[in-house]
Amino acid sequence: MTLPDYIDYNLKMLSVGLNPSIPSIEKGYYFANTRNRFWRAFNRSQILMHELVPGPEAHITLLNEFGIGFTDVVKYPSSMANQLRAKDYKRDAPILREKIELYRPHILWFHGKIAINNFMKYAYGINDDWKWGINKVSDTNSKVFVSPNPSSANAAYSLEMLIASYNELALSNS
Repeated sequence: MTLPDYIDYNLKMLSVGLNPSIPSIEKGYYFANTRNRFWRAFNRSQILMHELVPGPEAHITLLNEFGIGFTDVVKYPSSMANQLRAKDYKRDAPILREKIELYRPHILWFHGKIAINNFMKYAYGINDDWKWGINKVSDTNSKVFVSPNPSSANAAYSLEMLIASYNELALSNS
């Protein structure tokens, strides 16, 4: 069992997480763990001008009204990122690449360097030193944006730092 992709043509941005958490699978929406800071940072950022109540309905609203989709590099749920193996990335990253090439979102928004590192390595064979913010990737038709992972396990980045990163994303989308 996993989360569905919220993806379509003409997306302004496609949010790409590493993989679904167990609480997200149980609750049926992305970033559902109450300790995860995504929804708090997202709702306080300049991406939207109003707050959304986290849940599956928020994903449908974001997709249909704002052109913001959601997916993961690996569709296998786990409680910790270190539970993922190379075989998981080898299996799922090429599938995500096909979706990206089909739907062509304007911005690929990766949550964390582990997500972009493993996606680019296993989908495109690219190993790079990715930076926070916009990255140039000639192999994609999308801008590539990297923000810190909002997981509470990533305590090196505060809520305010996440909000600032999301605000930079909002500016790069205008």
